[in-house]
Amino acid sequence: MPETIVIAGAGHAAGQTAISLRQGGFEGALIIVGEETYPPYQRPPLSKKYLAGEMELERLYLRPEKFYAGQDVELRLSTRVDAIDRDAHRIALSDGSEIAYDKLVLATGSHVRRLDLPGGDLPGVNYLRSIADVQGIQSGFQPGARLAIIGAGYIGLEVAAVAVKAGLAVTVFEVVDRVMARVVAPETSEFYAREHRAAGVDLRLSAPAITRIEGDDAVRAVVDENGDSMPIDMVVIGIGVLPTTDIAAAAGLACDNGIVVDEFCQTEDPDILAIGDCTNHPNALLGGRLRLESVHNAQEQAKTAAHTLLGKPVAYAQVPWFWSDQYDLKLQITGIAKGNESRVVRGNTADRSFAVFYFDQGRVSVVEAINSPREFMVGKKLIAAGAELDPAAVADPESDIKALTAAALA
Repeated sequence: MPETIVIAGAGHAAGQTAISLRQGGFEGALIIVGEETYPPYQRPPLSKKYLAGEMELERLYLRPEKFYAGQDVELRLSTRVDAIDRDAHRIALSDGSEIAYDKLVLATGSHVRRLDLPGGDLPGVNYLRSIADVQGIQSGFQPGARLAIIGAGYIGLEVAAVAVKAGLAVTVFEVVDRVMARVVAPETSEFYAREHRAAGVDLRLSAPAITRIEGDDAVRAVVDENGDSMPIDMVVIGIGVLPTTDIAAAAGLACDNGIVVDEFCQTEDPDILAIGDCTNHPNALLGGRLRLESVHNAQEQAKTAAHTLLGKPVAYAQVPWFWSDQYDLKLQITGIAKGNESRVVRGNTADRSFAVFYFDQGRVSVVEAINSPREFMVGKKLIAAGAELDPAAVADPESDIKALTAAALA
């Protein structure tokens, strides 16, 4: 059993690792090093209830701050891990100090993909990844303020939903022809585009790229590649995230769209593990390697890492799932699309409760459920089992999805 475990990063995955280690009986020194001033917290509410002012700061925390002191977990916050010395088993920190480790867990997460364009650093240009980011955005949330959102993915649309409800004039710019194009089916995209427009969002798809942001002491306008200018008061950019792999790569660890780990969250270094958004890991259920940006993955890989560190390894292989809250719509997705599947829609989009089932050679591979938790739950079971269903039966609104699932799993 290691005497000292250091966790680099203080996000959800880091917090869950510490919790699982103490629950599993680890009694050695446990240190979490994180750049932010806050203890490990949940990120999904940032662009939803926290942005809307419907959730207090402390409710974001994975555990109250006093929990860590009570469990003898040292929090080194407002501090970054700058380098790893694998031979000496030491990490160098941004405050000039060093920490020795027996085992190191990299929970460095991901960081926003930035737009490199003139005016991109003006006051009023925002990204959304942290508590501080949200607080900066909230300062400009005044009724009537003109908000430009660049990107119609999860973050962009969640911010749009909160902002238009708060009385802002919201314009979303997306260079491709549909919303959430990277993660949902065209049928789901079309439904959400209608919902946002009905709520008052000026949604511009296949839009010319924004190439310049103008202003002096603050943002005044966005300018596209055609030279057209639109006056605005604030910008939120949501064009995805990238895995934070810099210190791992500098230490010579294999990185390929994330830090490469095995099914036990182990890197090629026997004393270094990696978890969460920053990892590229195998999934036996899906038959390949992938990198996931989700709370579910962060939490479950943290538990896997704790098992590995405790000498009780359990392979990580679960069906991924994700969710997004926009207005009164809950989108729940399970599975990973390959891009060549057939699809059927179960339910009527006009009812604002339906699901899209994907089929890969007869097997259910993905389910997108909108205000339809039953379809989401059966989808997870079907995908995990590699079960086949008749697409026509799934699409039949008179069919009993639970009965179909039970027969497929029998």
